[in-house]
Amino acid sequence: MNWLQDTFLQPTLVQAVAIISIVSAIGLFLGKLKIFGISLGITFVFFTGIFAGHIGIEVNKDMLNFAENFGLIIFVYTLGLQVGPGFFSSLKKGGVLLNTIGLSVVLSGLLFALILHWSTDVSLPNMIGLLCGAVTNTPALGAAQQALLQVNPDNTRGVTDMALACAVTYPLGVVGVILAIVILKALFHQEKTGDDEKESNDTHTFVAEFQVSNPAIYHKSIKEIMSLTDKHFVISRVWRNGKVSIPTSETTLEEKDHLLVISVKSDVENIKVLFGEQENIDWNKEDIDWNAIDSQLISRRIIVTRNRINGAKLGSLRLRNLYGINITRVNRAGIDLLASPDLHLQIGDKLTIVGEANAVNNVGKILGDEIKRLREPNLLAIFIGLTLGVVLGSIPIAIPGMSMPIKLGIAGGPIIVGILMGAFGPRLHLTTYTTQSANLMVRQLGIVIYLAGLGLDSGAHFFETVFRAEGLLWIGLGFALTIIPVLIVGYAASRFLHVNYAKNVGMLCGSMANPMALNYANSTVNGDEPSVAYATVYPLSMFVRVISTQLVILLFQ
Repeated sequence: MNWLQDTFLQPTLVQAVAIISIVSAIGLFLGKLKIFGISLGITFVFFTGIFAGHIGIEVNKDMLNFAENFGLIIFVYTLGLQVGPGFFSSLKKGGVLLNTIGLSVVLSGLLFALILHWSTDVSLPNMIGLLCGAVTNTPALGAAQQALLQVNPDNTRGVTDMALACAVTYPLGVVGVILAIVILKALFHQEKTGDDEKESNDTHTFVAEFQVSNPAIYHKSIKEIMSLTDKHFVISRVWRNGKVSIPTSETTLEEKDHLLVISVKSDVENIKVLFGEQENIDWNKEDIDWNAIDSQLISRRIIVTRNRINGAKLGSLRLRNLYGINITRVNRAGIDLLASPDLHLQIGDKLTIVGEANAVNNVGKILGDEIKRLREPNLLAIFIGLTLGVVLGSIPIAIPGMSMPIKLGIAGGPIIVGILMGAFGPRLHLTTYTTQSANLMVRQLGIVIYLAGLGLDSGAHFFETVFRAEGLLWIGLGFALTIIPVLIVGYAASRFLHVNYAKNVGMLCGSMANPMALNYANSTVNGDEPSVAYATVYPLSMFVRVISTQLVILLFQ
């Protein structure tokens, strides 16, 4: 049985793979366990690695270092690919306010950490480790560790202590955000009244009939009329002299034309001002049956899968004029985008199209709509991106006043390239799309390997660090770093900026990169507002956290 002992005890390649795999498997199994309805998920891999390191399991340092760093690189790059398509779109319109508030959570936490560092005996690397655990953000920890090694390549103990500090406060980060949500719920959350329900319904799709009686739009094309308002609506049918047609952008409107308009209910009054008169009678008319006509309409979601469409402007395809259809919505990476002519389509975009069945089917053939093609992995973009990411992370950047140039490192470089590839790769005809399940698989693989390596590397000194006065101080500071910025910003957003409870808690969970807390927030409201707010602020918040921890270490260490 010597071969078996050698396999697991001798520091070889085989032993490194076996130990990391065993630690990962046990951690993933334990991560499914819930305590008071809360689970730490894959973070249990980190604690399993710590326990393995504590009981004396050693792995070849070079193999462990490679596995840990490569896992981090894969994770942050695929994370960038995931959030990239919606990254810049999330900064527009309503996303500006939420992202601004989300950034205030990030920056206030960072400032609070610096204040605690200057007012206590806790070193800056350890305080940043406490912050990374308090905000449940291990990629930020990896970035900070790389920055610390840039400043002092021999400071391996400082890197280990930073990971220990993160491990101490990580569970508090999960619980602390949930506790903050409980407090905000007690302060601001109210059950919807009848008026609130009505207001909510006003944002749903609404169909109304109008008669053109505004002389300002007589003889104007629909394209010209749409430029007169910032409201988004679709003219489904035009009835003129007893004949019904599906309009195009070039169709001109005349006096007494009857229109069937699809919009949101809250915009109906503005549309009424534009066209001049809203018909308050039933759609059934003496000489035309609107219901019968529109029963020929279908609404279908079509996915862009054809390579030649990748990066093309929506307006350049002239789908409305050629096929008489209307594109009412474009969904990209979970975020709904305005179907404007200047929108660049990407592989994986989901277009909601309204029109006659034959026309919609023909448009489907043009766009692709072949789910099977999306299931085929496109590894070229992955490896190109990884190469560009580590190269970007290695470029020295000189900053006035600093004795040495800084580098984005193996966390900052890949996440920036991932975001840019996800957002602009299609314009260069690079297919960066992967299915959500494929992206999640690669992402989870990377972070699990990173956490297993991080735990094994840190475990030897974990318990002797925690069970002493300094460890107790870390616990108190970590809890403060979690709950105080969240409560202050959350209270201000609700009290002074009038952000409703559902959006507020979703934004807070996204800015703290805390999906476990999001699960709890979703259970406290009806609908998906917390999830939408989470998706809106998560990309920018994650990016800023990864970069900011590096900058703090490089500027103040």
